[in-house]
Amino acid sequence: MRVPTFLLLLFSLVGTASGQIQVDLKFKRLQYIAYEPLIATVTITNLAGRAIDLRDEAGHTWFGFEVTVGEGQILTPMNQEGEPPLRMEAGQTVTRKINLAHRFPVQELTTYHARAHIFFADLNKFFYSPSRAFQVGDARPIWQRSVGIPDGVAATGDARTYSILSNRFPDHTSLYVRVEDKSSGVVYSTFPLGRTVGAEEPQMELDPQNLLHVLHCSAPRTWTYSRIGLNGELVAHATFMETKTRPSLRRGPEGAIAVHGGMLERTVAPDVKRSGPKLSTRPAAPPDDD
Repeated sequence: MRVPTFLLLLFSLVGTASGQIQVDLKFKRLQYIAYEPLIATVTITNLAGRAIDLRDEAGHTWFGFEVTVGEGQILTPMNQEGEPPLRMEAGQTVTRKINLAHRFPVQELTTYHARAHIFFADLNKFFYSPSRAFQVGDARPIWQRSVGIPDGVAATGDARTYSILSNRFPDHTSLYVRVEDKSSGVVYSTFPLGRTVGAEEPQMELDPQNLLHVLHCSAPRTWTYSRIGLNGELVAHATFMETKTRPSLRRGPEGAIAVHGGMLERTVAPDVKRSGPKLSTRPAAPPDDD
């Protein structure tokens, strides 16, 4: 049977369209803690054979996600902030990292499925990544303190509660910090301070400005120091090595907290931004516990 020429042309166009844009989505791990940054890595590849422009059109945003929970219930995004247009040359691949915790209500302790989608206005067509699963749970609290907000500090409300949490993953245990206003139910930040090893208990101290200082053993003879602000920002982050002395937190004559003992190995400049990033920017980068 001979196939009409127009049908052959139609099949050819459909095949070409289906391969115009390739989208992939990955998460760094399967398990996350409620309220921590949930970073989705999206890779977009232009397979159109020509330069293309990705832009919002006809009521569609060109970049987005679909997140489902339970029996396929689609979650409504918490914000619909758009992304600037993106021009891609033929064969170009672009990778972006997006914090889904800023875009969707994914704090319930359950399993979610997500996929990224790209709207290509030239074809009036969506291209989707494969669906990826991630699980949200909560960690075991090992320490908690509620403090007032000192005069002159730019922070809303009257108090903050700091919590230090421990969570066991299949291959390691991580220490987390959470900062919240329990009276209003607002969680300002939850993020990992890094891996924790051995039987050494982490050390926690509050300074006169009610900033939290944490020192914990992150590897054999290696200690990680972190200082956290009242709005959940990571103010300082450093690594100390044991020498003839073991690092410890000490309080000075006027209440200032400092690390005594050991040897400073490196200081990491923290990224204190906690707002939801655009596609063109990198998300806030708390210590990497992987």
